[in-house]
Amino acid sequence: MAANLKEVRNRIKSTISTQQITKAMKMVSAAKLRRAQQSIVQMRPYANKLNAMRVFFILISPFIYPMNHTRLTPVIRLTIR
Repeated sequence: MAANLKEVRNRIKSTISTQQITKAMKMVSAAKLRRAQQSIVQMRPYANKLNAMRVFFILISPFIYPMNHTRLTPVIRLTIR
């Protein structure tokens, strides 16, 4: 009976210890998630500006590099005989 009681107490201590470790791990992961979310929010203006620059260069590139873009009207090719 005493051995059985000791086993139960050890099991309870073990369970409590596991719960404490689990709680600590959840707190660490929540802190990491919060930090990651904050960095994403801080990067939004930079990403928006990069996207605006990308769109600008896509729109302006036919005027800078006309040979890199497809023509809107087809080219008519004639052969001379």
